[in-house]
Amino acid sequence: MMDLIEAEHLSRYYGKYCAVNDVSFTLAKGEVLGFLGKNGAGKTTTMQMLCGNLAPSAGKIKINGYDLLNQAKAAKMSLGYLPDTPPLYKELTVQEFLLYCASLHGIAQGFRAKAIKQAQQRCGLTDVSDRLIANLSKGYQQRVGIAQAILHNPEVIVLDEPTVGLDPLQIREIRALIRELGQDHGVILSTHILTEVQESCTHVQIIHQGQLILNETIAGLNLQMDTGTLEVTTRLPCDNSSLLAIPGISSIENMSQNRIKIHHSVTANPTEQIAEYIVASGWGLQELTPVKRSMEDIFISLTQECGKS
Repeated sequence: MMDLIEAEHLSRYYGKYCAVNDVSFTLAKGEVLGFLGKNGAGKTTTMQMLCGNLAPSAGKIKINGYDLLNQAKAAKMSLGYLPDTPPLYKELTVQEFLLYCASLHGIAQGFRAKAIKQAQQRCGLTDVSDRLIANLSKGYQQRVGIAQAILHNPEVIVLDEPTVGLDPLQIREIRALIRELGQDHGVILSTHILTEVQESCTHVQIIHQGQLILNETIAGLNLQMDTGTLEVTTRLPCDNSSLLAIPGISSIENMSQNRIKIHHSVTANPTEQIAEYIVASGWGLQELTPVKRSMEDIFISLTQECGKS
């Protein structure tokens, strides 16, 4: 299967300042890539280069097989883009604005009505089609921004901070829409919200000071979150030395008289044997809880490590 985006060794300088430094990645159909980083990390600069709004200082970008520099028109026809501030004409109705966007996208006149209807249905805009954009809530305005990005049914959709400033219900709705779009397209979602990546994406990349410091599937990231640690509470104190004989346990830490922390191998997980042994020994198992690192823990540790180097 051909990659919808191929970004090779992208760099971007502003004078002597390097905003993006040697970034490479790919995106395939059915993937939702969460592009994560602190404010100022280089996310928006990378998004603008991917969309042809900003020329890279070095590197190469292909969209759906077309070189973004040498075959710009063909490449951009495969692309839908929602910038961090949606480009809306608020004095128009939703229908009028999408009709205008359809002509900009080069959709043939006979197909425009159908394309607009489909985009409105997918983005939940059918009931507000005849309302002025200026009179819509921020959540609905964001939906209009996404509708213009998917109007021409592009292979690649790039969304830059699509849920900023929305209330919790609006955020949930937009995230559900992003997951749905990811089934038929390749989607890049730029954000600094960690839960957004976990809930909406199949892959995650972290950019820090212009460099990619993580490129991983969400499944792989979930494995990284498993620290191989259990917190165990018992009615009677455990005999740590006999527990250490269980294969896979590396060390035991006393937290209080009846509470211990067991560190074990992630690959050979001995949780079941530990529970059975404590029960069989009559120590009265009251609680056994796996300790996981959050995505925030991973993000902070990675960015701090890079900051020191």
